[in-house]
Amino acid sequence: MKKIFLSLILVMVLLLTGCGSVSKEKLRDDFINDIKDLKSYYMTGELSVNNNDDTYTYDVSVSYSSPDNFKVVLLNKANNYEQIILRNTTGVYVINTSLNKSFKFQSEWPYNNSQSYLLQSLITDLKNDENYEFTEKDGNYVFKVDVCYPNNKELVKENIHLDKNANLKYVEVLDANDIPRITFKVIEIDKKANFKDNYFEIDEKKELEDNEDKTNINDSSETETNTTGKIEDALFPLYLPANTVLSNKEVIETTSGERVIMTFSGDSSFILVQENVSKEEEFTIIPSYGEPYLLIDTVGALTDTSYTWISSGIEYYIVSDVLSTNELLEVAKSINVVATLGEK
Repeated sequence: MKKIFLSLILVMVLLLTGCGSVSKEKLRDDFINDIKDLKSYYMTGELSVNNNDDTYTYDVSVSYSSPDNFKVVLLNKANNYEQIILRNTTGVYVINTSLNKSFKFQSEWPYNNSQSYLLQSLITDLKNDENYEFTEKDGNYVFKVDVCYPNNKELVKENIHLDKNANLKYVEVLDANDIPRITFKVIEIDKKANFKDNYFEIDEKKELEDNEDKTNINDSSETETNTTGKIEDALFPLYLPANTVLSNKEVIETTSGERVIMTFSGDSSFILVQENVSKEEEFTIIPSYGEPYLLIDTVGALTDTSYTWISSGIEYYIVSDVLSTNELLEVAKSINVVATLGEK
């Protein structure tokens, strides 16, 4: 009888101990299977992108409908500048609502690299890394996995934070020193979202009406830049590759303002163009090459030799047949705060 009693106590202890533990394999499988089986979802959150001492924060909403419809709305909280990344059966679009413009890509986005704010991308990262790390932190369970950012070699790992029920809480994309460079915090997820039939289509009339509703809340300085057009202080890259200097600067008058062309010569030569852009009277779709790429405060178009983006009413274009893509982006993301220096 005594042996039976001791055995019962041992079983109870084991059961009680097991109740508080979480199986990393089960949690991982539950999260993957849950997302894989979704027919649709709508998720809101906050995205933070760190660039040295600067942090750019976005309100984000993500809409998904099976099999391949995505709509991501990015609202820059500093200036209320909104962009929409849309994937449907006809292509991939980056919509600039304040300019009445949409740039159309023939792209594999979002499947060609990791995306911290897309559930499908997170489970792909989880499935691709069999050597993931698993820890518990602040009441959440954290999977640390490899990421795929081919155009940003600084980003190497990703922390995916889940609760015990396999619900996503937030994501941290890390550099080689485990410093978070991109953070996405989930606010709300509706895993049974219903969308209208034309929700993932480009409705030119609707885009124009939506833009009119947002005109009054956009930053006034951006609105003035979009309609007048003077580049008072052309921006100069804070980062230049070694043995590369500004060799020429040319200013050309255009119908919308000015175009400033800077030529940098040396071991890593490139050309930087800055030009005023104006709001289109009618919604315009512009065919574009490359891939949509989020850099600092805006989504631009990235190719092997160039990057084009719009920020605060100015369109920037940097091109080089010498710089690598990573070097090109390093120069591009350094063009944000200081007026032209060191002219010759």
